[in-house]
Amino acid sequence: MEAAEYWARASDPAARWQMRLRLAVKKHLWRAVVDGSSALKRLLDLVASGGGLLALSPLFIVVSLVIRRDGGPVFFCQQRVGRFGKAFGMWKFRSMVPNADALKDKLLQQNEMAGGVTFKMKDDPRITPIGRFIRKYSIDELPQLWNVFCGDMSLVGPRPPVPREVALYSVEERRRLMVRPGLTCFWQVGGRSEIDFAGQVRLDLDYIRSESIWVDLKLLFLTIPAVLLGKGAY
Repeated sequence: MEAAEYWARASDPAARWQMRLRLAVKKHLWRAVVDGSSALKRLLDLVASGGGLLALSPLFIVVSLVIRRDGGPVFFCQQRVGRFGKAFGMWKFRSMVPNADALKDKLLQQNEMAGGVTFKMKDDPRITPIGRFIRKYSIDELPQLWNVFCGDMSLVGPRPPVPREVALYSVEERRRLMVRPGLTCFWQVGGRSEIDFAGQVRLDLDYIRSESIWVDLKLLFLTIPAVLLGKGAY
């Protein structure tokens, strides 16, 4: 529309009313699409996490018994930061010694993750023998299906960081907190811990920009071979 034509229509009350109506309709249609996509994603989370908890209950029992033989609690609940900075307790099968958090402070100088924000060690002395196995195949993450069912997490989304990491985030990196965190994401299927922190942030922001049900389904299917191969997990 030419500028002269636009201002001519803008001076006409009837044309001005039509323009406002058109804008209002577009706004409500866009809102309906966004809300509908969000509702569909939440429905997928509820059905898949609920079904997963039931189907995997025998595995939960076996893993719990094996971890229990090692002494200490079966589950580990860690404070994580979710959507819009809201803190929640994220559940995992315990894969480390009971005093792992206290020992972490003594190991910070040995961090092998480039960037220094997240902490990773290939030969972390805190990991138990059974813990190394369940971490390699992401079995330790399965209790997070309960977090998904409760709404703290989603099946797909950026992995939830710990508060200590968020305190070091730049403004750009805090954009990861715009969506609900997930069990799997782009870098989880593309290399996991082998991808440095800057790469993880870039891939998470790419996901946020392209988020859709189809992208989520694709990532869920890609997660299966990534978990079975255990590539980049430690």
